[in-house]
Amino acid sequence: MLATVDALLPLSLLEAVRDVDTPEGVLEAEFVDELRNKRFGLSDTVYTQIKRYSEAVRKNQRTAQDEAVALARLIGRRPDAEAVLRAAGRYLAHEAYHTVPALTRTMVRVLPSFVARPMALRRVRRLAQRYLNANVRRVGTYVLLEVPRSVTLGVAPGSTGCTFYEATLRELMRLLVGATGAVEHTRCAGRGEGACEWRADWRSASV
Repeated sequence: MLATVDALLPLSLLEAVRDVDTPEGVLEAEFVDELRNKRFGLSDTVYTQIKRYSEAVRKNQRTAQDEAVALARLIGRRPDAEAVLRAAGRYLAHEAYHTVPALTRTMVRVLPSFVARPMALRRVRRLAQRYLNANVRRVGTYVLLEVPRSVTLGVAPGSTGCTFYEATLRELMRLLVGATGAVEHTRCAGRGEGACEWRADWRSASV
């Protein structure tokens, strides 16, 4: 069966490219076309693909994982690949977080930790399964994110591609439980260690 991902994942990659490639400040009209020719994120191709994936997200549709991998590889060729992938991870986390009902988000922040932490963990688990095809479990004071088939594995030198999932997990933890602790890449398929895995410490969480 063809592997698929939620359309939000490739959308997050393209939105990050567009954001990074958009210069700050107001542009003179005569420079817009020139910038579109020089900056991939401002191209008509990216604009069209963003519209397509945005519509797929609205309809709760999925897309072929190979499409997301191809986009990640394209980003991996950029000198600013790490910055773009981190931005994409944060974007995905924000969009996923806002699919959680507002009442639930509030309850997680105001209820005592013995009630709020299990609620937050359930939400992190569901969001990871839906948007990252990943598994989440808790071991002591740590939350482990396991990604059997990473979209960004090997798309850039070293472990640059892994920063996408690291940024997603870090931002999800911050949004849901107020945690800003360390996120460690504990296992990597690129090193022959099976699935990729990240460990987040939420001892500093506010809930």
